[in-house]
Amino acid sequence: MARPKTITDQRILEAAGDVIGRTGPGFTLAQVAAEARVSVGTVAQRFGSKAGLLAALTTHWTERVAVDMRAAADGHESPVDGLRAAAVHTHLGLGDADTAANHLGQLGMDLVDPVLRGLLGEHYAAMEGELRRAASAAAPDLPRAPDPARVARVLLAVVNGVSMDWSIRPVGALADRLTEDVDAVLDGWRG
Repeated sequence: MARPKTITDQRILEAAGDVIGRTGPGFTLAQVAAEARVSVGTVAQRFGSKAGLLAALTTHWTERVAVDMRAAADGHESPVDGLRAAAVHTHLGLGDADTAANHLGQLGMDLVDPVLRGLLGEHYAAMEGELRRAASAAAPDLPRAPDPARVARVLLAVVNGVSMDWSIRPVGALADRLTEDVDAVLDGWRG
């Protein structure tokens, strides 16, 4: 009879995210195992390799991002406030500037792997879909905005660019910078 699984994949994936945030793309399965308090064999058995772990981590984050963005948007009375909250929420998990830089360093490595790049495409599509949904709700209050699909693309480009710029030149809190720059775009669309 097989032993029941007492260590969840979730625990290992969270450990991987934490290790990447501290060390960047040079992380090892041994570091992830130590963070999760499991053996390297457990990590390797569950995910096969570092690439397998990264693929599972990206898939996990993709599953979470739409849920989290929708919750952020739906928690506001004003549809424009909901759209802002969904956009800002996309990158709040990056942490401080060093952690953000390490995650973005891993992103750079992921882009050269065709499988991981495809999974990242799905991740960004999920974020764009939630922004499009929130933009559709906010459309009556943004008379100068383009169609919701373009609003979603523009806001996603803004938050992606802000997160990269802030990780290089961290002035103030990331949440404040994201809010300021998203508001600059939304204010222009309000007329």
